[in-house]
Amino acid sequence: MNRLGGIMINSLDSLLLQNILQFGNIGIHVIDNSRKTTIYNSTMAQLEGLEIDQVIGKDLLEIFPSLDEDTSTLIKVLKTREPIFNSTQTYLNFKGHSITTISSTIPLIDNKKIIGAVEIAQDLTHTKILSDQLLELQNALRKDNKGAKPFIKKYSLHNIIGQNDKLIAAKKIAQKACESPSSVLIYGETGTGKEMFAQSIHYNGIRKDKTFIAQNCAAIPDSLLEGILFGTEKGGFTGAIEREGIFEQANGGTLLLDEINSMSLTLQAKLLRVLQEGYIRRVGGTKDIPIDVRIIATTNENPIDSIEKGTLRKDLYYRLNVININIPPLRERLDDIELLTYYFISKYNKILNKNINKVSPDVLKDFKNYFWPGNVRELENFIEGAMNMVSYNDKILNKEDFVTSNFIPSSKEKLIFNNFDNQTLPEMIGNIEQKVINEALKINNYNISNAASFLGIKRQTLQAKIKKYQLMQK
Repeated sequence: MNRLGGIMINSLDSLLLQNILQFGNIGIHVIDNSRKTTIYNSTMAQLEGLEIDQVIGKDLLEIFPSLDEDTSTLIKVLKTREPIFNSTQTYLNFKGHSITTISSTIPLIDNKKIIGAVEIAQDLTHTKILSDQLLELQNALRKDNKGAKPFIKKYSLHNIIGQNDKLIAAKKIAQKACESPSSVLIYGETGTGKEMFAQSIHYNGIRKDKTFIAQNCAAIPDSLLEGILFGTEKGGFTGAIEREGIFEQANGGTLLLDEINSMSLTLQAKLLRVLQEGYIRRVGGTKDIPIDVRIIATTNENPIDSIEKGTLRKDLYYRLNVININIPPLRERLDDIELLTYYFISKYNKILNKNINKVSPDVLKDFKNYFWPGNVRELENFIEGAMNMVSYNDKILNKEDFVTSNFIPSSKEKLIFNNFDNQTLPEMIGNIEQKVINEALKINNYNISNAASFLGIKRQTLQAKIKKYQLMQK
């Protein structure tokens, strides 16, 4: 038996743990209470440009002479016995390469005695490079476009195709939002066109000649997202440089925060303060910078559900939800299927040099029976895929042209949705349950006890369902 951090483990567990520590994709560095390294895995060695043998058994400051007792997080944790979470660092490793990590350092305590500390680091170098490039590109575009027409693709409300009542209602609210400076919260599933609505509001509104910047809050780790939003001051964290964030870049214009429910609650609190007070403070800075930015936020999850799950602050929701737009999913606007289908056919006729002018009735029928988890974006992808399969002389899109799509049933298959007339999922489940209970009652000669045993449920449960569905009994 071996002891690790006060926990007794057998030799097999020890071997398994060593392999996890050694070959996982997270850097791990453990020192004992005399500051000597006891565990240093290959990921950490690769990050820092060292060999494991160079570090194991050595005093921490001997290996890292650029550190001291005040700057080393491992030594600081040994002294304070307090963990340090999510510390972002950018530094040169021993091979002279700039790396960015987010790390947490935790004390190891056994029977109230400090026996060491562990640092767990994740390499964010590639993400940091991409985020820096994004900021530089956005800044360059903003400077280049002063006094000139932006060359990014812009959407207007007329680009949002459909005659469905729910969609028209959403477009009417968006039209009103164009005339207002207030915050907007857009809710819609993936692929429903949330960014199209956001761009339409900006480019048809009072800020149309100002900057529009979109940021996906789920695409960037939270430790970097704060710097992207608010900018950084030199020394704000190890390796930080002075750079304005997208709030400053979008000053006077509009900032789209996509998937706002993916942002951490801590960062949501900082965002709320900015919206309430009208100024930002760069990471590591002390200066308050006034900003005038209109916020359009989107979420692919019902915001009330997000609040109940604890992924969206209630106070931020109320601050953003001044104007609310709810985009219906495609399964709730099946009356737009044919219109959208021919719209995308016309689009890809031009792009792909095709001459399609009709869709077979069977394809349209299957379209209307499909659930469309990817919504309008999925429909467009299906059309584009099929258009790539036809020749220049073809005039009609048929089932066989959708070989790259997975929604078209073969002649031996039948979609489950064909029998349910566009019902919601709870309605479908209720109908299935009712039919199953009816069949179980018939098989058991309407004996409730036997039917309940047959279905594997309690007699009282079956009685409640019989009452719920008003099933006849003999």
